Amino acid sequence: MKVTHFNCNIPGSKILISPLDWGLGHATRCIPIIESLLQQNKKVLVAGDGPGMNIIQSAFPQLIYLPLQGYNISYSKSARGFFIKMLFQLPKITKAILREKKWLKKTIQQYQIDTVISDNRLGFCNNKVYSVFITHQLGIKTGSVFFDKLVQHINYFFINQFDECWVPDYKEENNLAGELSHPKKMPDIPTVYIGFLSRFEKKTTAIQYKWAIVLSGPEPQRTMFEDMIVQQLKSCKDAVLLVRGLPASSINTFSLPKNITVYNHLDKEDLNECMQQAMGVIARSGYSTVMDLITIQQKAVLVPTPGQTEQEYLANYLSEKKIFKTISQKDFHLEALFI
Repeated sequence: MKVTHFNCNIPGSKILISPLDWGLGHATRCIPIIESLLQQNKKVLVAGDGPGMNIIQSAFPQLIYLPLQGYNISYSKSARGFFIKMLFQLPKITKAILREKKWLKKTIQQYQIDTVISDNRLGFCNNKVYSVFITHQLGIKTGSVFFDKLVQHINYFFINQFDECWVPDYKEENNLAGELSHPKKMPDIPTVYIGFLSRFEKKTTAIQYKWAIVLSGPEPQRTMFEDMIVQQLKSCKDAVLLVRGLPASSINTFSLPKNITVYNHLDKEDLNECMQQAMGVIARSGYSTVMDLITIQQKAVLVPTPGQTEQEYLANYLSEKKIFKTISQKDFHLEALFI
């Protein structure tokens, strides 16, 4: 698959961008967009909170950062309960959307914003400025055809309030997200396929690890997967790198063999290099992670978050296309994996 560098083409000189707080991927894929904006001498402000903001702030310490509360969604411990728990949190999501709309209206006036860019924040738009929505999920996978259509209808209700929709994928058949980014029904607003968004670059490095295990995604599933992996690493004889995906943490209480290297978090440059120092990567099948792996042309085993139907669809889709291998979390065993 080809990889191109994305160049933003939006009006105005002062841009406000905000990623959703569901996992780190929404924040990491905003990094190449911010880089493009800065290359055009745009003034960039970033709104949000949580670990994703820490990642952006470490990459661009010179920018203006505005605190904006996230959606604070909690996830089920079981795959079966995932969708039901999301349904019960719809009132909280609705409240968050209304809250960010009110916040944005005031902030646009205060900072004289020209354009806003939202990565999946449904209420982050305003008719006084040019508003862009970023998503690869135009088609929704819930496991039910009825709910797929219902959730897409609700999703499009919000997307159509923006001026433009950017899809980080390619329009042609050789795409990365399949039906997620290429549904039969499209939004009413102009929709542009912008190619892959990745903060990484392909490098030539010496192999130091058999596996680079990169954890990410929502709790409690991140910790549950980590606990499983840590137990298996205690008897592992190979050189393995474990990146826990905790940018706000400095605590590490693991007692692992010397052949296991553990980091709570790595910045963009170090993670880019370390992932390419491994024979293969083990990671969630989040879309931003997939785009990073494609960019650095790295072999990988994808382990979708249990119950997260988008990740399950994506992992199976890429496995069928023989781009990556996939295994369920319940069947995961490090010693049985091969590259």
